[in-house]
Amino acid sequence: MWLLLHVILLTEVKDFALADSSMVAPLCPKGYFPCGNLTKCLPRAFHCDGVDDCGNGADEDNCVLSQYPQHCYCRENELECVKADLKAVPKVSSNVTLLSLKKNKIHRLPVKVFSRYTELRKIYLQHNCITHISRRAFLGLHNLQILYLSHNCITSLRPGIFKDLHQLAWLILDDNPITRISQKSFMGLNSLFFLSMVGNRLEALPETLCAQMPQLNWVDLANNGIKYITNSTFLTCDSLTVLFLPRNQIGFVPEKTFSSLKNLGELDLSSNMITKLPVHLFSDLHLLQKLNLSSNPLLYVHKNQFGSLKQLQSLDLERIEIPNISTGMFQPMKNLSHIYLKTFRYCSYVPHVRICMPSTDGISSSEDLLANGILRVSVWVIAFITCVGNFLVIAVRSLIKAENTTHAMSIKILCCADCLMGVYLFSVGVFDIKYRGQYQKYALLWMESVPCRLLGFLATLSTEVSVLLLTFLTLEKFLVIVFPFSNLRLGKRQTAVALASIWVVGFLIAAVPFTREDYFGNFYGKNGVCFPLHYDQAEDFGSRGYSLGIFLGVNLLAFLVIVISYVTMFCSIHKTALQTAEVRSHIGKEVAVANRFFFIVFSDAICWIPVFVVKILSLLQVEIPGTITSWIVVFFLPVNSALNPILYTLTTSFFKDKLKQLLHKHRRKPIFKVKKKSLSASIVWTDESSLKLGVLSKIALGDSIMKPVSP
Repeated sequence: MWLLLHVILLTEVKDFALADSSMVAPLCPKGYFPCGNLTKCLPRAFHCDGVDDCGNGADEDNCVLSQYPQHCYCRENELECVKADLKAVPKVSSNVTLLSLKKNKIHRLPVKVFSRYTELRKIYLQHNCITHISRRAFLGLHNLQILYLSHNCITSLRPGIFKDLHQLAWLILDDNPITRISQKSFMGLNSLFFLSMVGNRLEALPETLCAQMPQLNWVDLANNGIKYITNSTFLTCDSLTVLFLPRNQIGFVPEKTFSSLKNLGELDLSSNMITKLPVHLFSDLHLLQKLNLSSNPLLYVHKNQFGSLKQLQSLDLERIEIPNISTGMFQPMKNLSHIYLKTFRYCSYVPHVRICMPSTDGISSSEDLLANGILRVSVWVIAFITCVGNFLVIAVRSLIKAENTTHAMSIKILCCADCLMGVYLFSVGVFDIKYRGQYQKYALLWMESVPCRLLGFLATLSTEVSVLLLTFLTLEKFLVIVFPFSNLRLGKRQTAVALASIWVVGFLIAAVPFTREDYFGNFYGKNGVCFPLHYDQAEDFGSRGYSLGIFLGVNLLAFLVIVISYVTMFCSIHKTALQTAEVRSHIGKEVAVANRFFFIVFSDAICWIPVFVVKILSLLQVEIPGTITSWIVVFFLPVNSALNPILYTLTTSFFKDKLKQLLHKHRRKPIFKVKKKSLSASIVWTDESSLKLGVLSKIALGDSIMKPVSP
């Protein structure tokens, strides 16, 4: 913006200088004006009053155009003919200073077409589809300062076409199919300040671009097809302060390309095909304040790449992966106030920069570990529900004697695993409070710290043990319901071994990333909540592959086993119901079983399907919004940990019966009694299928998993 204001100010100054030098006149008192070269002075009220008061017509010069075509608008000596269906430059009064012929049908600019209009300062010829410009079209326009030729059909610039435009400051050639330019194309442009050739078809630049334009200050060559630049391209551009080269096809920039641009303040090389930057490419740009390298397929950024840019205020590295990123890479840029990076995680390496974008990864922001109020409140609420619910189940099952002690032990161990998720969420909330308002300053230290890694380990341990335990409990119930009279049962010792093995496996899954940090990297320190979801394609292959193995390997397989098992169990109960003579009497019980199974599977689906979808999309290289991670970690993953106490204890028939007994302070007679080697019931069943259905329904709705014996 400051450069644009500088350009406008320079143009106005030049206007004033040219107007002032156009006449040699005596000094007149304030409120008077000279009559051209005469010594006569007249009051300003006589200027442009329609009367020749000076005698030589000087007081009526440069007032109003006396000749111009219809459909044009005249304002003093400026003429606008926009959308006037003109097919050629019209004949107007010679004292015209501004000629706007935008959006007409002018296709050619013949020889000396503007020669009569020596006072012209500005010409606007946009949107005319001009295809031919004579080499002498602008002959005699020594006072011209601004020339717009954008949005036309110009294919080439003939040598010497601008040779008389010694005062030209702005030359706009945007959106023309110009394929090549040479040094001679700009001959005579000794005062050119601003050159814009955006949206042309240039494939190369002249050997020395500024050879004929020593005062060139601003160059915009965006959106062309430029494939290379050399060490000599900008060799004579000593006055250049702004250079735009985005959206081209530049593949390599030689080390000395910008060495002569001592005054360069802004450089844009974004959206090219640059794969490598020489180490000392920017070493001579001591006044550079803004640098844009975004959207280049850079494979590596040297740690001292920006070491000499002491005055740099803005650095754009969006969509660039920096595998060797470190704080030392940006430390020399003490004046850097704005930086744009690929991921929010990189912002932790520039704690001294005031504004870093992206400002959030959906979880954390530059101010807080948890980005918004909903996350901050939710993490405490869900942690409280998870811990209280699981502690309650552990206490209840410890105080109340269960019919099946091995199953009760499995449920209590499941609650212990789920409690770890609550501890993890509480810890995240505590560290969020600790870093509130200054997270960016400590982000890198936090994500690389031992507490962050331990929290990630704890969350993974809780998640994997819980998944494996749910699968174990499901298979245990599956064997009882689908094969009720078989001997496929685990005893107390075998159950204890299975539970211990599950904890060992979960521990190993969570601990493996600590064994080889060179391969896995900082597995648990990729985000503020230390959870290893790893869906970014740019992350380490080891960490991303291992995370993929956990979630789309172990957890997806466990989820499919649970879903298939519950569907099979329901089908088995339904089939048994059809075999009984009293089908109607068991419909309500069958619906209750269906509802219970549905909510168990549904809670697992809420927990894991979002994770599976994210991982599959990451495999398909779909960009995942950062906010997805926050929803998964805070809302979806803890679902099982929070609901398991309800599904596996608080809603079971066993717990309901015990609760009723406590409320009524007396023991009610059980509906039926299950023994290890015999089965008796107070209800008289009509046949064996009815008995089987009652037992299976009782098992499905409650938590009693024992070996029924045929009566």
